[in-house]
This record gives sequence, C-alpha cells and structure tokens, in this order.
Amino acid sequence: MADILFLVHRLPYPPNKGDKVRSYNLLKHLARQHRVFLGTFIDDPDDEPHIATVRTLCADVHVAKLDPRTARIRSLSGLLSGEALTLSFYRSSALRNWVNETCRRRHIDTAVIFSSAMAQYLEEQPRIPTVIDFVDVDSAKWTQYAPQHRWPLSWVYRREGKLLLDYERRMAARASRSFFATDNEVALFTQKAPECRVRVQAMGNGVDADYFSADDTRSSPFPSDELPVVFTGAMDYLPNVDAATWFASDVLPDLLQRWPAVRFYIVGRNPSAAVLALANDRIVITGTVDDVRPYLQHAATVVAPLRIARGIQNKILEAMAMGRAVIASATCAAAVDAVAGQELLTATSPEEYIAAISQVLEAPEAAAAMGAAARQRVVERYTWEAHMKAIDPYLPAPSLRET
Repeated sequence: MADILFLVHRLPYPPNKGDKVRSYNLLKHLARQHRVFLGTFIDDPDDEPHIATVRTLCADVHVAKLDPRTARIRSLSGLLSGEALTLSFYRSSALRNWVNETCRRRHIDTAVIFSSAMAQYLEEQPRIPTVIDFVDVDSAKWTQYAPQHRWPLSWVYRREGKLLLDYERRMAARASRSFFATDNEVALFTQKAPECRVRVQAMGNGVDADYFSADDTRSSPFPSDELPVVFTGAMDYLPNVDAATWFASDVLPDLLQRWPAVRFYIVGRNPSAAVLALANDRIVITGTVDDVRPYLQHAATVVAPLRIARGIQNKILEAMAMGRAVIASATCAAAVDAVAGQELLTATSPEEYIAAISQVLEAPEAAAAMGAAARQRVVERYTWEAHMKAIDPYLPAPSLRET
C-alpha cells in the first residue's frame, strides 16, 4: 500500500457535474489499493456536508475554501506577473503549506494531479513522481472562447490559451505520464506539444450504468400532454450556457412550428442570468434537482447541443445509459465510441437538430430501439473501473509498503 498525494481543483463529491464525476471515480480507484492524501478546493457551500464522505476514502484531507468572485479578482494578478490567470485563481497558501507538510511527514510515493492548475503545488517537491490527469486540453478551451467575446475579453481569452498551453507543456514534460479523456484530446495536445508525444495517453470517462438505468416505478416530472426535450448540465458553465441559449434562440422557434407540444427543459445547477432569462411557457429552467434520472428517463429525447465544449461529455453517456435517444453535437458525438444513426444521432445546424428531433418524435419505437442500443454500448464500453486502470502502471505496486 503506497502513499498517494491526490490534488484536485474541486471537492470530488458529490459527483453531480462532469469533472467531479471523473475525479470521484479516480479517487475511489486510488483508495482501493493505496493511502490517499487529498488536497482540494470547495467552491460551493452546498458541498460542505459532503466533506465527511470524502474523508472516509482518504488517510487525510485538506479542503481550501474558494470564493469564485474573490478568486477572479485575485487571478487578475496574473496580468502583471505574466502567468496564466488559471494558476492564480487556484492559488492557496494554506493548501501549499499542507502539501509541503504532508510531503515532509509522509514518504509520498506518487502525486496524482487532476487538472493542470493543481500542478503548481508540486513545484517545491521535484523528487516526487507525478501523474497528471489533464482531462481536456484546457488551453484550447480558452482559445476557443475568444471569438465568442468582444475585446478586451477576447484578448484575455487568447492570452490565457497561450500561457496555459505553455504551462501544460512544461508540466507534461515533467510528469511520468499524462492522461486526457479522449484520443481526440491526446491528438490535439500532441499536435501542440509534440515533445510530449510518448508521454501522454487517453484514459476515458465512464458511467455507473447500474445507477443510470430506467426504473418502471420512477414517476415522470412532465405533464402528459407535452413532448419534453431535455438538456442537462451545470448551467453556470460557459459551454452549457452557450448551448442552452443557442438552442433556445436558433432551434426551438422553428421546432415549435412543427411540434407545438415540445417543451425545452434545461436541467442543472446554478443557472446563469442568461439561462434564467430564457424561461417562458415553452422553456423550463429547473435549477438544481435532487435526481436527474426522472428527467432523462421520461424525456422524449435528450439533446447535447454544445458548440464550444471539449472532450467526452458525461451527460451524453448518462442519457445513453438511461436508454434515451440522444442528439448530440457532431464534435461531442465524435468523442463517444458509438455508431451514429444507430446508438445516437448527431447534428450541427438548427435544421439538422430539427430533423433529428423530428426523427425521434415521429418514430417512438425506433427511438426506443436506439436507446436500448445506446445503453448496451455504455454497459459494454464505459465502466469506470475499466478506464481508471489505465493509471495503474504509473503508480507504485500496492504492496510497496504496508505501514
């Protein structure tokens, strides 16, 4: 049993958004065979009661509180220091002191870093072998945001993309192994950082298909006389906000002309002001829900119209596991190992979304067959444990030290 330092940018529980689903399952995998020393941030007061659950998996836990508004102001110091704003956003002297003290007291065998921003806490520990789960190429995400905004934000986003890529390259060059969630993200990163080509690989996402499964006793949250089209996700995350607002403005009006019984449900925590402003008699903003499964199970169809997202989307896998016919953007669908047209549908333009949704609504039996095929694909291909094992060759053997 080895001592593993695990640094995560957000408390990995509850697993109610994409990054937390992945980090929680990675934590569970590490804790099965090793002693885990977890350093993390908490940016949502609603997560505080769950710290106790995380402690049951770890030998020690340090949780630094992060106020996003204060952190955004603090991050502006990066404009003067010439570093990526992401690094100063996730900077905590208390967390750094805990990391250094933990490394002094314990013989840390390996550090596992989740997201590039947390690698800064190993700068004073050069002797410790490091594994990084980048998940996505975050620098590319910032670069992709730039054209969506006017100056000066467009300049800030381009700057962030460049500086964060420089940092990602340095950290990947130092790490014994780096992981991304998809082969596409690996290809993108190695194109930008060819010197790291032999040091990176994919470690895919998964889904708990037992939890995300249909249940005949689960009641519907929808009125019986409507056709619910559902989009799920954290609604303060820019790619989700963009997707929801774009679908509402560019797809829904023409869709309603053809299917007046459609109602668009935006299901997810912390809806932004832009999302809240969409609410009307044909658009429902739920905010946080206790259980997303009823919304998925009883949806006429589930859409994932993301235009600026990176990597594989857990929301797509979860809907597929629930046996739904999913209509995803072509870029997101490309990250899923599924047969387009048989296990999910893809779309890019408003016309393509309307055609795909109409295909599902016009043929419920065929849509049910697609949903069944989608679930089978998830069961066969997307178990978390199978994917997380990719990290094992780069960790100490479990029998390294027993005490």
